[in-house]
Amino acid sequence: MAHEEAATGSRAVRFAGYAAVFDAVDRGGDVVRRGAFADVPGTVPLLWQHGGRAVGEVRVLGEDARGLRVIGSVAEPRLAALVAKGAVTGLSFGYRARGVRRGAVRELTEVELVEVSLVAQPMQRLARVHAVESGG
Repeated sequence: MAHEEAATGSRAVRFAGYAAVFDAVDRGGDVVRRGAFADVPGTVPLLWQHGGRAVGEVRVLGEDARGLRVIGSVAEPRLAALVAKGAVTGLSFGYRARGVRRGAVRELTEVELVEVSLVAQPMQRLARVHAVESGG
């Protein structure tokens, strides 16, 4: 691990962003509504592309007026370096739908949050990392 950090010049990187933005239709035709994350668990894993082992941790997680706000840190050296450089900015979330309304779009009104992921291409274009701090 220390060798990988030296090779990439990377350390843990803290970030903040939104894993979901309310009322914005995603590429799959889903839209998340306010209140969908009302019962967010205390912790969920931070993954890369929705799979594998955790690549860091989610430190703060919850709804605000805009969406599902996330503050976390990336410990995996290569991914941390990409986030620090702004090369990876996508965020997403894994879930089980608990409340859905169907119409012109599928409205997610209640979800069971399973994980948050850093992703190369988020389903929801506005779901992005918007602040990064190295060394955290």
